[in-house]
Formats: sequence, structure tokens, C-alpha cells
Amino acid sequence: MRPGNLTLLAGLLALTLGLTPALAGEVLEGVKSRGVLRCGVSEGIPGFSERDPDGRWRGLDADFCRAVAAAVIGDGEKVKFVPLSASERFPALQARKIDLLTRNTTWTLVREAVMGVQFTATLFYDGQTFLVPAASPIQRATDLDGATICVQKGTTSLRNLQPYFTRQGLTVKPLVIDSAKEAAEAFFSGRCQAYTSDSGQLAGVRILAPAGRLAYRILPEAISSEPLAPAVWGGDQQWATMVRWVLFALIHAEALGLTRGQANDPPADYFASLLSWDEREVDALAKTLGVPKGWALRAVATVGNYGELFDRNLGAGSEIGLERGLNRLWLDGGLMYAPPYK
Repeated sequence: MRPGNLTLLAGLLALTLGLTPALAGEVLEGVKSRGVLRCGVSEGIPGFSERDPDGRWRGLDADFCRAVAAAVIGDGEKVKFVPLSASERFPALQARKIDLLTRNTTWTLVREAVMGVQFTATLFYDGQTFLVPAASPIQRATDLDGATICVQKGTTSLRNLQPYFTRQGLTVKPLVIDSAKEAAEAFFSGRCQAYTSDSGQLAGVRILAPAGRLAYRILPEAISSEPLAPAVWGGDQQWATMVRWVLFALIHAEALGLTRGQANDPPADYFASLLSWDEREVDALAKTLGVPKGWALRAVATVGNYGELFDRNLGAGSEIGLERGLNRLWLDGGLMYAPPYK
């Protein structure tokens, strides 16, 4: 073993031996002892988190919950999905009614500093825009001057709306509605000239349109940046680290060419050899994280690498058909990359 690896292994083992139940993360230990991950999701946003006809939760956010459960508990099906409105999500996290929030939630300073939550890493890079009827003369956001716009309560979309048009010297009339589903229904029924939200959510909502998805179009310009990230309670750094690195493991897996099928039955030292680590280092790191060894492979085996996760739920393999855009790997000109393991 190289001298640097010996030093790393010694440090990891020292940390592992020094870890006691009193120091272990409160949320992490609760998830392991309960044997179930309580995951806050939307009330139904196609591509992100919604129930299929059999009642099973599906989507990018729902699958990420399964990846975390697989890594921490050992079984991606050990998830209790808790549907939450936008206004309910942070109180549920603060009150510890959920362990993890994956609900189209934008990472902001105020939410971290004031609400006491911690965002882990960006799961989906997005931006706010507008959905309009295909036959509408509206081509740009500035064409919406004087329009009534449907928007969901308790979202950054609502906070961004008036300031954007004020800066343009224009006015709009927000119709603020409690849930994404009700906002979409109001828009489809003609109560608003446009519906504003993140472009990914609008793409998902559009496939639910009674007149069909082709009856509506999404304006090409974005009026904000919306890094959507899983969030956890801010008082357990160990839990935040674990959730963050499950996402990074999925991104690393895509960069390394490790697919869901390979992760289900890899050679014994496959992941370790890709990282230039030996088995003892990998096992020591899992102990320090407080999870069973093989956590990263279990996450990939459960939901696939990040590219597979995206394509299945939002991309070419889905009915939504979004381009990856900013969510491509950095190797392909996108923003998705993971820090090194060491």
C-alpha cells in the first residue's frame, strides 16, 4: 500500500474507533434503528415525485430517496414517502417528522440560515420560466405585461415573480394557489394567461394537460437560477454528509462508467479498484460514515448512476423528454461533478 494510503487508512480507523453512539448523528441513528427512511416529497409532480397507477412513488426525487435508503439501511424499498405542500415542507423537516426532504426545493441562504435546514448538493439544476398555451402570442416573459399568472404559494417562484417584472417596468397579477396540482388546474381552465414555476416542473405538469402536452409550450428564457437540492435538518452533520455523498456516488458512477447492471453484480474489488483504494480503506470509510460497507454500490444498484436516474425519470427514457442541459456531467459541458473521495 502507498504511504499516503496508509496515512488515510490510519486516520479513518482512528476516527472509527473513536466513534461512540453519543457522537453518532441523531437522524442517521434514528433512520438505522427505525429501519425506514421518512422522505418528504411533493403531492404529485411528474418526473420528480408522483404515484403511479399502482400507488408506487416514482420520479427523480423519489428514486433519490431509495438510493439513500439502500446506502444507509441496505434496502431501497424501506422508504416512507410523505407528500407535502410547499408551505408544509420546512416545518415538517424542522419538527423532525421527516428525515430527508426531496421536493423540488431551491437551495437558498435564507432557508439555511433562518430555517435551520441544510442543503446537501444539487440534484437538478433548473430555472424559473412560464408555461403558456401553444396558440398564445406570448413569446417572451416581457410579453406578459398585465397578465394574470398562476403561481404556487410558499415557493421561490412566487418571490421571484413581482421583482422580475418590476425591474422591467412591467406589472403582472399573481394568482397564488396552495398546491402545484391546483395551480396547474387553474391554468388549464383558463384562469391565468401563464403558469410560472421551474422549467422541469412545468415540463412535468404539461403532460397532464387535458388538451395534451402539445397544446402548451414553455418559454425558452429563464428569469432565475434554481438549484434544486435535497435538504436535511441542520443539527446532524453526519446525516448531511451521508446524504450528500450518496448523490456524489451516483455522479461518480456515471463518470466512471459504472451502470446499474454492473453494480448489481460487480467484481468484489470493482469499486475499490476504480478509486485506487484497497478493501480495508473502503470498509474503514463505511464504518466512519456509520453505514454498512458497500453503501455506494447499493445506491447505484438500486437506482442507477446519475445519467440513468435522469434519463429514466426526466430525459429520453421518460414521457417528459427533457434535454439534460446543465445537468450533464462536467465532462460533457454540464455542471454535474462530484468532489474527489480523497
